[in-house]
Amino acid sequence: MALHGDRAPQRRDADRASGNPFAILGDPAIDQTINTPYSRLAADPVPPEVAYQLIHDELMLDGSARMNLATFVTTWMEPQAQRLMAESMDKNMIDKDEYPQTAAIENRCLAILADLWHVPDPSVVTGCSTTGSSEACMLAGMALKRRWTRRTGADPTRRPNLVMGANVQVCWEKFCNYWEVEPRIVPMSGERFHLGPEEAAARCDEDTIGVVSVLGSTFDGSYEPVAEIAAALDELAARGGPDVPIHVDGASGAMIAPFLDPDLVWDFRLPRVASINASGHKYGLVYPGVGWVLWRDADALPEELVFKVNYLGGEMPTFALNFSRPGAQVIGQYYTFFRLGRSGMTTVQRAARDVATSLAARIDAMPQFRALTRGDQLPVFAFTTSDDVTGWDVFAVSRGLREHGWQVPAYTFPPDRTDLAVLRVVCRHGFTHDLADLFLRDLERVVADLESGAAARTGASGFHH
Repeated sequence: MALHGDRAPQRRDADRASGNPFAILGDPAIDQTINTPYSRLAADPVPPEVAYQLIHDELMLDGSARMNLATFVTTWMEPQAQRLMAESMDKNMIDKDEYPQTAAIENRCLAILADLWHVPDPSVVTGCSTTGSSEACMLAGMALKRRWTRRTGADPTRRPNLVMGANVQVCWEKFCNYWEVEPRIVPMSGERFHLGPEEAAARCDEDTIGVVSVLGSTFDGSYEPVAEIAAALDELAARGGPDVPIHVDGASGAMIAPFLDPDLVWDFRLPRVASINASGHKYGLVYPGVGWVLWRDADALPEELVFKVNYLGGEMPTFALNFSRPGAQVIGQYYTFFRLGRSGMTTVQRAARDVATSLAARIDAMPQFRALTRGDQLPVFAFTTSDDVTGWDVFAVSRGLREHGWQVPAYTFPPDRTDLAVLRVVCRHGFTHDLADLFLRDLERVVADLESGAAARTGASGFHH
């Protein structure tokens, strides 16, 4: 172990002889003499209490997850859920023969999502869990590309393309880069901050593998008009144009709309929707590490993409970019579904939306700000400075809020609205009206300091969208 000075901790001969690396050393001051390793392993083990405390103390330098209004990711779960997940950390999701009940629970979650998203035949569910929406989107994109290849043949002179708005999450740009697909990105325009139906249809041709429609933009929390986009593509096909499928990136909204917007048609009720993904670790209310992707039916997922693996006692189908991963997050998702039921999920999501709409309205009422969205779709809203504010900007506000412990991102919108810089607030389960009151109090203090000249009035916030 790396030590300050020359003094080494005293060990009993029995401990040294046994070679037991878990032997606890009795020196109460040992944690004052040990350096945490930075670039290489120390020579010897340290007591578990010491390792825990030193790492725990370093992690205090992180911001508070509960005060992080930048992240969509769940930051609080019940102790019972945490206990179940801890008990399942050692179970490998890929070992379905070894852990058949974990596999059965995964299938139950898929069936629940199929019901929520109106899969045409819920008795046959085609889908899988993933490590998050990024992996789920990669899988959905691969299926779209393979279906296009089937339709058009493997002509190397043709290059597939994917149509999407400039507000898509970066995973879609990664997909296009990794799988050699041309990204046809529709820029923002005026007060249109996401993909519109006419713009989507206009960019489709015979080499378009699909259109990505986002149910809940990360830029401002708004839903894209999935039904209107589907109608525009229906009209395009009826005129003799290409028959283009839709993938709905419901990373957040697919866990909100079924409970708060049941009459909104965005899912498999639209025949043109081929696949949907969601993040269980966002508004699915589970700690990071779980996503979901479902296809309309087995035909939407080309059979050649599903591998049959003879592993640990039996043959099993697998379609994923990852192989080994813990079953804990899937168990956490099932706990949440079981614990809350439909009415409980509705209550939790409505509470988040109520906080968002209330806080957005109160900030919009401040003369220094203008709300772009109001938290009435995703419990998320974006706001910018009013036209009268010239002495400071949203980046200064973001930095000032961080001094009070709040993490609120400030960023510019993508082309063609890079002129617009905003702040965005994500209201998650656990961000209560009381915390919103405290946040508003601190926001007002930051504004007062900026207007008095007591704080820096511009400069990057340090956040990256």
